[in-house]
Amino acid sequence: MVFSGILVTRRNLVSREIIAVLGAGSWGTALANVAAENGHIVRLWSHRAEQVDEINETHRNTKYLGEHPLNEGVIAVADMKQAIADANLVLSVVPTKATREVARQLVTILKETNHKVVVMAATKGIEPVTYKRVSEMLAEEIPSEYLGGLGIIAGPSHAEGVIKHDPTLVTAVSSDLTVAKYVQNVLSNQIFRVYTNTDVVGSEIGAALKNVIAIGAGALESLGYDANAKAALFTRGLAEISRLGQAFGANPITFMGLAGVGDLFATATSVYSRNYRAGVQLGQGKQLDDVVADMGMVIEGISTTKVAHELAQKKHVEMPITSAMYRVIYDNEDVKNVMQLLMGRPVSQEGK
Repeated sequence: MVFSGILVTRRNLVSREIIAVLGAGSWGTALANVAAENGHIVRLWSHRAEQVDEINETHRNTKYLGEHPLNEGVIAVADMKQAIADANLVLSVVPTKATREVARQLVTILKETNHKVVVMAATKGIEPVTYKRVSEMLAEEIPSEYLGGLGIIAGPSHAEGVIKHDPTLVTAVSSDLTVAKYVQNVLSNQIFRVYTNTDVVGSEIGAALKNVIAIGAGALESLGYDANAKAALFTRGLAEISRLGQAFGANPITFMGLAGVGDLFATATSVYSRNYRAGVQLGQGKQLDDVVADMGMVIEGISTTKVAHELAQKKHVEMPITSAMYRVIYDNEDVKNVMQLLMGRPVSQEGK
């Protein structure tokens, strides 16, 4: 397949897999498209019948990806049982708040069919109250006898870029390296390169918390700050993410990779990022409810800010940028005043 002068070919020769993608938002659709371009049988599940009809009839998902065409191998279905039938791999790409509900529906189907699947989460968030990462939620909901493997997909990967064939690197992460390599082989091609990693904790914390920093980056943009301020935010924000991750046993090297600095850079600099755009609007003085309504899609960083703030207190980890964003979002404090307070904190040694 050729797109804008780029030949899309499979990097690895593996068997033709049956893949169910749960969630037909922008990222779920983009991943389904990658898998279909690789020649796999792909069923994209949506709970909205009108969206299913549009994808199957026009090969478009206009609400999330505009007029960008989808590979004709992407078959949308409204019945999850139909999506899961005979699938080898399930990609869970629903919002964090819907993860448990969708996982329970999946389990019901797997029990009926006595069926085992590899499940990979591609959602970047942490559950409020329980503080569970998405993979932990899935592990709690899906009995081990129905799991052929469990992991996540992370890294700098805006769906809008993937669907346009912007060269993209992600990482397939599982504590079982065999599972990570399996997903690597299934999804890799000449423009979508998949690495592997076994640090699930660090990868999920990096993937979730970069959304908090991205909101701050958008706020800086709205206030007219330039490269110096943005570089400071990225650097010290990454330090916060790494500190919290290590408090949970993450490998610090993970935060120098795709799920760390890579994902942070992409999310905190791109207009495709909902979290960045939300930060811009908050910096302009808009109320949170209006920002959420205007976006029309889930802004994972909003809930993650509260979770990260609470986890920092629970683990006694210093996270001043996260605390500042919490005050902006949940205490309705003025962005500019909060930024000035950040700069006025007592000076310290770098690396602390």
